[in-house]
Amino acid sequence: MNQPSYFSPEGGLPSQSTMLTDRAVVTASYTVIPRGVLRDIVTSNLPGWDRTRAWILAKPIQGFSTTFAQYLVEVSPGGGSTRPEPESGVESVVFVLSGDLRLVIDGTRHDLAPGGYAYLPAGADWSVANDTDALASFQWVRKAYEPLEGHAPAAFAVQEQDVAPTPMPGTDGTWATTRFVDPNDLAHDMHVNIVTFEPGAVIPFAETHVMEHGIYVLEGKAVYRLNDDWVEVQAGDFMWLRAFCPQACYAGGPGKFRYLLYKDVNRQIKLT
Repeated sequence: MNQPSYFSPEGGLPSQSTMLTDRAVVTASYTVIPRGVLRDIVTSNLPGWDRTRAWILAKPIQGFSTTFAQYLVEVSPGGGSTRPEPESGVESVVFVLSGDLRLVIDGTRHDLAPGGYAYLPAGADWSVANDTDALASFQWVRKAYEPLEGHAPAAFAVQEQDVAPTPMPGTDGTWATTRFVDPNDLAHDMHVNIVTFEPGAVIPFAETHVMEHGIYVLEGKAVYRLNDDWVEVQAGDFMWLRAFCPQACYAGGPGKFRYLLYKDVNRQIKLT
């Protein structure tokens, strides 16, 4: 199995001689948090976690994300949590960027290396630990689960390298999506997928849809269309896109452009 390489920030602070110019932007339609602003000074300590710090990339707030929260979590050797989720009605996805994590879900142990993916349904009993002598980091997506009568999602853990990507129609595999759950399974009200573009591949139309997105760039670089702007992004950048924000991209090469994508799905619009 090929060992993947995903970007994870190292923190620290720039020197006093560093130019301030950067790509961070917050608008009513989208936000870009470039990797260069993920520094020590903006980390948070999470209650119930030991030897752990987090960059909180998105949370429900007026003018920002509305359906989810997303973190980049760094766990030092010996760190972790026996009760990572403080809310019983919240589901999660964990995706390992670097290092190795021991994840226990309802008594079953899963050892996750980079590319490790786990879905934790609301109410699951789970814990996470770094038993190694190196740092481990992961993306953590949290969402309040919307129950649907007759449907209940089950916990699982896999390595993304073992899940075959699905090519988008008419692209000869230059644009593909790694889907970890069946899109037609109504038990799931969110999808967290990996999207892969070969160098030069494109989203050839401005997607404009009801789904909100959180996008963490795993590898490569691209020019991304966000509303009416074209923005350069690279590995380690995070983008939040509100519902109906037009979006497209050109993959810049020389390697693949890959990102972890959150979207809310499979539920009726609430009007009352």
